[in-house]
Amino acid sequence: MMTKGDSLMDDLLLWLYLTNSVLLINHEIDSAYWKEWQLFKFQGDITGFLLIHFPLLFLILWGLILVSRHSSLGLVLSVVLSIGGIFAFTVHTYFLRKGRPEFNKPISKFILVATLLVSMAQLVATVYMMMT
Repeated sequence: MMTKGDSLMDDLLLWLYLTNSVLLINHEIDSAYWKEWQLFKFQGDITGFLLIHFPLLFLILWGLILVSRHSSLGLVLSVVLSIGGIFAFTVHTYFLRKGRPEFNKPISKFILVATLLVSMAQLVATVYMMMT
């Protein structure tokens, strides 16, 4: 039986997951603007970059459904999304400190910092839910 506290944590995790999804999807839109495939030296043009986003976006949205259904796999995908957000912040901060011009606009930085904060909160909430 689910207690009221568990229900509040479920709701919190759902909203954190949704918020992080929106931030990361916006970051990926920003990534297309900055031609991120060139930053990471992917071969080709935007085609491969876009093709890889079909399964990525599917997994993000499927994870949201699973989290809303209180699925164990949803918690796993929540951890993956959280780590992905922390990774995005870390790698782009590294490139910014190396003097790269990509993601150096205030909105890009805002998205990255917000992604880090939400990802950390989501990871804590997810681990808590896994342990209870």
